[in-house]
This record gives sequence, C-alpha cells and structure tokens, in this order.
Amino acid sequence: MENFTPWSALAGGALIGLSAALLMLFSGKIAGISTIIGGLLNPQKHESSWRAAFLTGMIASFLIVAPFGFELPNTTGESIVVVSLAGLLVGFGTRLGNGCTSGHGIIGLGRFSKRSIFATIAFMASAFMVVFVRNQFGAL
Repeated sequence: MENFTPWSALAGGALIGLSAALLMLFSGKIAGISTIIGGLLNPQKHESSWRAAFLTGMIASFLIVAPFGFELPNTTGESIVVVSLAGLLVGFGTRLGNGCTSGHGIIGLGRFSKRSIFATIAFMASAFMVVFVRNQFGAL
C-alpha cells in the first residue's frame, strides 16, 4: 500500500461507477469486465463493437490520467510465475462465481443483488486472507 491515497481511490471508484452507470443507462448493458471479455471471445451479432470500445477505453484510460501524476503499480519485482498463477486463479474464480469483482461489487451491489452481496463478501474475505498470508510469509 505504498501508493495508496484516499483521494485517488475515491476518484477511481467514482469514475468506475460513473462509467458503469452510463453504460447501463444508455444501453442497458452491465459493465462486468469478465462478461465483456467473455462476449469478445464468443462474439454474438452486434455485441462486439461496444465490448471492444469499452475494453479499449479501460486500457487507454492510463494515457488520460498519467499527466495528472497517476502511476501503475510497479510489478517488476514480482515473479512472472506468481503473477501468472494469480491471474489464472482470478479467471477461474470469476467463472466459478459467475462474474468478477467489478460486476458483482459495483453493478451487483448497486442493484441490491443477493448473489452479488455474497460474492463480494467472499471476494473481500479472500483478499484479506491473501494479504495476511503474504504479510506473514512473504511472497508465495
């Protein structure tokens, strides 16, 4: 948590919520990134362009905020095996939980979905446990 500031976290959360609300308001689509990427991998008619635009905007957003002093976390000291394993576990958990943290935590909680409330509790509990284990035993 070297780079954590409450203002940047608040601004990031507000922008994510705003983008999710605008997507739902103007198109009725849910801004869960696992669903968006899943739709790109299994394209349906007239569904790929908005998904590609959303994903491109999400990736390119760093170019917009970089001049304001925001930086990506430095992961150069991390093991590529650990990072790859973590990514695979996140992907497996996303499919197992029928959605990702953004889908359940931002959209699902905003819609008062019971499934998303339980999923978000599971995500947060898992994150707390991983941080605790990592702090106690170092890198896995």
